[in-house]
Amino acid sequence: MSFSNLDTLYRQVIMDHYKNPRNRGSVDGDALTVDMNNPTCGDRIQLQLQLEDGIVQDAKFNGEGCSISMSSASMMTQAIKGKKLDDALKMSKAFSDMMLGEDVDTEEMDMGDVEALQGVSQFPARIKCATLAWKAMEKGVKEE
Repeated sequence: MSFSNLDTLYRQVIMDHYKNPRNRGSVDGDALTVDMNNPTCGDRIQLQLQLEDGIVQDAKFNGEGCSISMSSASMMTQAIKGKKLDDALKMSKAFSDMMLGEDVDTEEMDMGDVEALQGVSQFPARIKCATLAWKAMEKGVKEE
């Protein structure tokens, strides 16, 4: 597949998650809740994680922001559901590395649609948008 076709596919995946977000809403029952915002551009997110025995049982978000921020939150919640918390944190580290332009084996990490955000690393001003939900997860886990 040519770079142009791959770029188009990635844009379609990002826009699909933006227009049809997965896991938007609130978790039923007890949940770890984290509110974060990006004052630079106005993105904001409330992330809720339902953890049980070290496993992310459910993950949902609410918020508003640009297509990169909201699609990243959608992709992240989809990717971490059912994962061990340690694996979700490793995925977050891999995502941060990917945003810094480092090579990451997304298949080994089983990151799903998150791979579509790789191109964001070429736009430094948008990296904070893409990492907002991931930073919220890390913050919540550290504060738990």
